[in-house]
Amino acid sequence: MNLNYYAETDSLYIDLSSKPSADSREVAEGVVLDYDSDGNLVGIDIDNASQKLNLNELIINRLPIQTQKISA
Repeated sequence: MNLNYYAETDSLYIDLSSKPSADSREVAEGVVLDYDSDGNLVGIDIDNASQKLNLNELIINRLPIQTQKISA
């Protein structure tokens, strides 16, 4: 999973899979879900991310990965 923030457009893209997007659906204003050809969710695009999310902190809980807390 990759989190990609683009300051020039204030958008956050969350890559959930390496599969390409075949279909997209806007589920709320400025929130688009991307699906692969099998209908699986592969990404989430959030426009005006700084107005919708707290981008200063990322907290990861209970994932089976090594974590590090970093604040912007």
